[in-house]
Amino acid sequence: MGRTTGAAGASSPGRVSEPSEPSEPSARADPTEPRKARRTHKLRRALLATLITGAVVVPLSGAARPGIPAPEPAALAPVTAATLDEAYAANRANAAEAARMAAANGNRERAAADRAMSDPSRHFLTFDGRGPGLATEVFGDLAHADRIAVLVPGSDTSIDTYGRFRNAAHALHERLTREAPQGTRTAVVAWLGYETPGTVSATVATAGRAEEAAPKLREFVRQLRGIPDRGPGAAGTASRSGTSKGPAEEQPHISLLCHSYGSVVCGRAASDLDVDDIVLIGSPGTGVDTARALRTPARVWAARGGDDWVAEVPHIRFDLLGTTVGFGTDPMSPSFGARVFAAGDGGHSDYFKPGSTSLTNLTRIVLGETSEMTHG
Repeated sequence: MGRTTGAAGASSPGRVSEPSEPSEPSARADPTEPRKARRTHKLRRALLATLITGAVVVPLSGAARPGIPAPEPAALAPVTAATLDEAYAANRANAAEAARMAAANGNRERAAADRAMSDPSRHFLTFDGRGPGLATEVFGDLAHADRIAVLVPGSDTSIDTYGRFRNAAHALHERLTREAPQGTRTAVVAWLGYETPGTVSATVATAGRAEEAAPKLREFVRQLRGIPDRGPGAAGTASRSGTSKGPAEEQPHISLLCHSYGSVVCGRAASDLDVDDIVLIGSPGTGVDTARALRTPARVWAARGGDDWVAEVPHIRFDLLGTTVGFGTDPMSPSFGARVFAAGDGGHSDYFKPGSTSLTNLTRIVLGETSEMTHG
């Protein structure tokens, strides 16, 4: 297939482009190439039609979905290292009550999902079982973490489908635990802090949900900065500015790992996010044409698996009947300016698959071992 081009006409690395002008046939020319090109163009036109239909015609997915009863979220003071266990206990209790209410309402699937979240081994900074549900789960010792990875999910992520999101965070935490240098403490946070769009919905091709989520993500990161205890014994490492700080002054290194539509959320929030890395994986675009336009001092990374269908989504952005459709330049494009790294041959849901190239490189970014990364 021909390579996907961004809004500025730049191409994704690693793909062979069709010539812009007709060329003389060679002895090695593939006679099936014209048919392949036609299929590619048809696919792109079909995807474009889907984007337009989803943004303008298709009704909101879940609009008619009956509400799922659940208690109000637990009322908690701002969380600190000293109050983490209290927050975890309160949110587990809230999940247990949500499970009872869902079961009484006849929703066995939601009751089972809520019940799993109330297990004593689970650690939630936030939990809200109402509607599709929101939750923020912690893996590792957040109270003393030197390096923190925050996962921001894409479409169709809710309490009902939370298992796959949790598996991604768990796989990353396991890899970080194995690979972290001695004395480096790590934590992973699965942030389901916004109502994600449906993959087939009026919202997935527009930035509406991302604009609603952006201030929530900024506030969460602001609070997250204040949780780890950086007192005596904390490791002193270089700050984002490159200057060395003592243990009491050092802030944890935070990497934001943004998957699929989650990269649109991160793009909307980027200019006011106090993070060290913004990593765009399987991204349809961020809503801007260059990494510089994100207006962030963080390092901006991008990767896409060889079998990720997002590669065939048109990287466009235009106004249609008062609605902006699409997210602009492909973050994998050289014109975007991200630091591109290898993600192997995986598909759209394989970035955190144990043993994968993508998980290896994501681990290196979080740990700051980027000199060892394989690049795209």
